[in-house]
Amino acid sequence: MQPRNMSMSGVVDLAAVKAAQEAKAKAEQTRAETARQGGAGAVSPADLVIDVDEAGFEREVLQRSAEVPVVIDFWAEWCQPCKQLSPVLERLAVEYNGRFLLAKIDVDANQMLMQQFGVQGIPAVFAVVAGQALPLFQGAAAETQIRQTLDQLVQVAEERFGLTGLNVDPDAESGAGPEAVAADPVGPYDALLEAAVQALDAGDFGGAVRAYQSVLAEDPGNSEAELGLAQAELLQRVGGMDPQQVRKDAAERPADAQAQIAAADLDLVGGHVEDAFGRLIDTVRRTAGEDRDAVRLRLLELFEVVGPEDPRVSAARRALARALF
Repeated sequence: MQPRNMSMSGVVDLAAVKAAQEAKAKAEQTRAETARQGGAGAVSPADLVIDVDEAGFEREVLQRSAEVPVVIDFWAEWCQPCKQLSPVLERLAVEYNGRFLLAKIDVDANQMLMQQFGVQGIPAVFAVVAGQALPLFQGAAAETQIRQTLDQLVQVAEERFGLTGLNVDPDAESGAGPEAVAADPVGPYDALLEAAVQALDAGDFGGAVRAYQSVLAEDPGNSEAELGLAQAELLQRVGGMDPQQVRKDAAERPADAQAQIAAADLDLVGGHVEDAFGRLIDTVRRTAGEDRDAVRLRLLELFEVVGPEDPRVSAARRALARALF
């Protein structure tokens, strides 16, 4: 799924936490102090993923961003897409071997930080480099695109700020405990689920659909497979579209169910969740019979992509009920 806000040029205002210039100055001071001490000591792979709250934000994120890019994962327990994205980010943090630090922030427990970063929905991913915050993407994303974003982040950190990352020693004692990095899942369907993820990364959306369907055939209530299937089917549909033509058709034919369904798929892939939902709810109001049913069913499928616990889904369900009845 195409992440939003992939540009590395935007800067988020951190004034509510610390003035941007003060944060940058502290980052420079920390970097200079680290250099005088002969560089940062070795850390363990488990220390590359940390939980951060409001009290520790300045120390764990702003100050450490003078040594290494800090990627922030805004998440919540009720967020289904977060449960797909967070393990990928945790695994990549270890794989990148110290080139970035992953800070996980639970938005339910840290509302102030969520507001200060202007987070409109989760999952949302930012980075802080030398005291400056950069928006990376919002919503679910394919691992290949996440890697591209991280590669760009690492390059910016090295070229503009001289941050070469942390020294990682696999034998170093962890300061955060083994729970800091999620363990690899163990279950009867792990091989199929991993095959589905690899198919998605390779752009083989049909293969991913089949793998997820195989899991659901044996375990109909598997939430990971349900979410993965919804995402894979969405990507499969969008893969063959001409976005410009789809947008043109939707603008010219507001009551055409299929034109609006296609445009809503593009909206969601682009991270415009509320636009996708609103488009289809408006189309439900304009249509009847089989067309209305088709639009309603597609909307329910998109609810699955976003996750049933997402507040935007709850709001859209209420709006859909009003449109139908």
